[in-house]
Amino acid sequence: MTPFRLFALPLLILTMLTPAHAQDRRVPASQSELRLSYAPIVQRVTPAVVNVYAAKVVQNHNPLLDDPIFRRFFGVPGQQPEQMQRSLGSGVMVDPSGLVVTNNHVIEGADQVKVSLADKREFEAEIVLKDTRTDLAVLRLKNVKEKFPTLDFANSDDLQVGDVVMAVGNPFGVGQTVTHGIVSALARTQVGITDYQFFIQTDAAINPGNSGGALVDMAGKLVGINTAIFSRSGGSQGIGFAIPANMVRVVVASAERGGKAVKRPWLGARLQVVTPEIADTLSLARPTGALVVKVVPGSPAARGGLKLSDLIISVDGQTVDDPNAFGYRFATRPIGGKVDIEVQRSGKVVKLAIPLEEAPDTNRNEIVITSRSPFQGARVANISPAVADELRLDNDDGVVITELADDGTAANVGFKKGDVILAVNGVKINDTEELQRVTRERSRLWRITVMRSGQQIQVTLGG
Repeated sequence: MTPFRLFALPLLILTMLTPAHAQDRRVPASQSELRLSYAPIVQRVTPAVVNVYAAKVVQNHNPLLDDPIFRRFFGVPGQQPEQMQRSLGSGVMVDPSGLVVTNNHVIEGADQVKVSLADKREFEAEIVLKDTRTDLAVLRLKNVKEKFPTLDFANSDDLQVGDVVMAVGNPFGVGQTVTHGIVSALARTQVGITDYQFFIQTDAAINPGNSGGALVDMAGKLVGINTAIFSRSGGSQGIGFAIPANMVRVVVASAERGGKAVKRPWLGARLQVVTPEIADTLSLARPTGALVVKVVPGSPAARGGLKLSDLIISVDGQTVDDPNAFGYRFATRPIGGKVDIEVQRSGKVVKLAIPLEEAPDTNRNEIVITSRSPFQGARVANISPAVADELRLDNDDGVVITELADDGTAANVGFKKGDVILAVNGVKINDTEELQRVTRERSRLWRITVMRSGQQIQVTLGG
């Protein structure tokens, strides 16, 4: 079991540091300076940090109740009881009109969401936008006419290891709590929590319930949203992770524009980690950068001059250590204009300008399979460049599962989101209409070819 904890009820809250330009970094010079208090910063910050309560109705499922003979013999009603499942997290007010940012896992699947302010007032909230790729969600308070206190965004790229930060949230539901620590590390890319691996690490005490809370610097600005902890016990062990404010800003801006999904630039190239062996082949001093292993014809990467075997080493002057670092830097650039990147090509550094454009989403034709088959309950789509980018697929065409109903056959037999359906009963699946036609044909045996995480799998299921 992974020691990284994402608390769907409570998550952890991370603390971040103050930007370089916002604080004077120095060691305390006297005993009197050691007695200085964080209270003025806390008083400015805490009114903008909220508690988020989410609830959803779940159906209790007893397999014996599926048997009509069992129900008739024991007189058990066919309708199974419902249960209310609740989760708890934190959030940050980022717009005075009542816009709150939190973690997506805090409100995922919720039928009802409530937000409690620091002054104990409680409001119902609607989900404005969910972004699973960053594990962020934006809420809006309902039926409010007042202006609320907010936190301003800091430039998280100004953070330095050793900066002092504070985490604010609601750990274990005990009430609003403030902890402090330092930025332990930056640009953590091997955490494995979200699509965009580029986290701020802190040693501020973070515990379940802090998820979605604020990590602030000594200027009282938001430097990150606390998201996960590394823990073998479930509690704080001094290793927590926050989503950088520059990524949070992109998601919030999409919500403010009225978007239901976050619009990000599309590169149109596949990148690979530089291993020590590859570094030796390229005569690199150390294994760093993002190696280009595929360029989609006609994509922004192709039109910007990116070529196979190019080694990307910087984005807008910021060093790129691996593909995750590039993905974060590229994804936080606004649509429109261009981004400057540097690549190493044949031993020379080449500068390129890549257009910042959305991935085309033509002919997605997303449908839900309802016919009696192993795919019942699966939402599938044709693989457009946008779909491939969203699900991080290498395939350029075909049909992919984008969502699974919890009570559907597809989920029960083991299909997963991101599975690419290549063939069913010997029929090559080129589009969603083809899959729908094939699944309407009754069959006692289903032979299915699936591509999952780059590996082709043969599956045989009874009808």
